Amino acid sequence: MADQPTAHSVRIDAQPGSASIRIDGTEIGPDVIGYTLQHDVHGALPQLVLHTRQPAGTLFDALAHVMVADSTPPAETISEFLRTINPIELEQAALERDDLGGERYDLTRAMLAQLADWARERTVA
Repeated sequence: MADQPTAHSVRIDAQPGSASIRIDGTEIGPDVIGYTLQHDVHGALPQLVLHTRQPAGTLFDALAHVMVADSTPPAETISEFLRTINPIELEQAALERDDLGGERYDLTRAMLAQLADWARERTVA
């Protein structure tokens, strides 16, 4: 019989650009650069995956069920995402952005920002 995961208390206080993550009351350090929280309301407990940077050294002292997430998606995933983009919708969305400036290359910057926003929305959904 396989080990059953142990439930842990998790608290995430996230704001744009930062997040405080506590597991069983212990603050998880600055090596965490992101997280994915998935929950099937008809299934078991939510699943939390922490994404970490790879500094010269890391100390983690606890028991855990470990899932490893590559923070750099493979080229095929990126290519697949870009193939789904409608260029007309991308241009229109970029032109409607609040952060669109009037300087050289600002439309390109707005399009790249829009693609990043859409990519984040698709990974959350």
